[in-house]
Amino acid sequence: MSFVKKQVNTTPIEDTVFAIVAKAAQAKETHGKDQVVDATIGSLYDESGKLVALDTVFKSYDAIPKEQKAKYAASFVGNASYRSQVYEWLLGECNSTLAHDVVATPGGTGAVNLTMSQCLDSGECIVLPDIAWGSYALMATMANLKTMTYPMFEGDHFGMEGFRKTCESVMATQDKLVVVINDPCHNPSGYTLSKVEWQEIITFLNECAKSVPVVLLNDIAYMDYSYDLVHSRKYLELFNAFSDQVMAVIAFSCSKALTSYGLRCGAAIILGQRQADVTMMRTVFEKAARAMWSNIPNAAMDNFTAVTTLHKEAYLKEKATYIELLKKRSDLFLQEAAQVNLPVYPYKEGFFITIAMKDQALRDRYHAALMEELIFTVKVNQGIRVAICSLPLSHCHGLAQRMKQVLDQVC
Repeated sequence: MSFVKKQVNTTPIEDTVFAIVAKAAQAKETHGKDQVVDATIGSLYDESGKLVALDTVFKSYDAIPKEQKAKYAASFVGNASYRSQVYEWLLGECNSTLAHDVVATPGGTGAVNLTMSQCLDSGECIVLPDIAWGSYALMATMANLKTMTYPMFEGDHFGMEGFRKTCESVMATQDKLVVVINDPCHNPSGYTLSKVEWQEIITFLNECAKSVPVVLLNDIAYMDYSYDLVHSRKYLELFNAFSDQVMAVIAFSCSKALTSYGLRCGAAIILGQRQADVTMMRTVFEKAARAMWSNIPNAAMDNFTAVTTLHKEAYLKEKATYIELLKKRSDLFLQEAAQVNLPVYPYKEGFFITIAMKDQALRDRYHAALMEELIFTVKVNQGIRVAICSLPLSHCHGLAQRMKQVLDQVC
């Protein structure tokens, strides 16, 4: 007998990230923070070990009247000014010819959840990368979906052949294809697809769409920390080539873009060739939003609009200093990793670098051995995630060599 629905996983949630963060915090208390390498935290930190809260963002937020912060949003899909500005922010210079609509969500997570829960029926299968943010699989499970993974990499590039085979396998068993691609600044590898790779994916999805409707869920959570920020959105122009049987949902995160993780604001940007299809998806998303969370924080939406219009130049200038810092950290770690032959997945940009480790048992032993050396990281499928976003340069220096020495000991 149970008080919850039958088709649900009742195993207690195991958030490995927060568990290891707690262990790292305890180690700092015991050994001193200078002796501990804490590469666990997936938020942006400065060189003094302080969480980055951009001045341009929070001065703007503080200026919003308390009454505006207290009131409900204008609608369940979000404030019109916010929805318009999200589209402009992402696609304003992309020459997109696709019909579109925008639904405000609680962070990028809300956009991912909406797409999974509303585009597939219970028991159907969603296609995920095999190296990915763990919450994708959890959200799929809670929506009573199955998952099938494609190999993220073939050597030093995107695993197109494996992606193709996985999608074809799913299409053989159901009449819809929903795929997740986390790009640019993939979490946790830091890979970004090339224009050629995106063209191959789009051509293939159009072929799939001759048999079944296709939904591409493009998670762009870390896009605004791309090292080539000016061109980071250009690949979205390629979506113009999608057939009318392909829809795209872009999952956008204000949490990452504005270093406002706790304000829980994001958006699902719906793109398609036919306005009627876009409107239908928006209607379904709106009803699901009403049922799940009702409203997105009013002031969070207004603040995004203000920061990216009235304070845009100052915001971009301030954020650029942290993008440069991320690049310094990643360059240092990767250079030293290459010198000592520490295996890493191909990294281009972003918050994380991942040590390549396909043997899961070895990965577990390695992770435990690293902690014994006061190096705290996060286990992901087929790898060990190093959060350079929160790791000061002083701790990046020499880290690859130390990690390689530990790896040699456990192999």
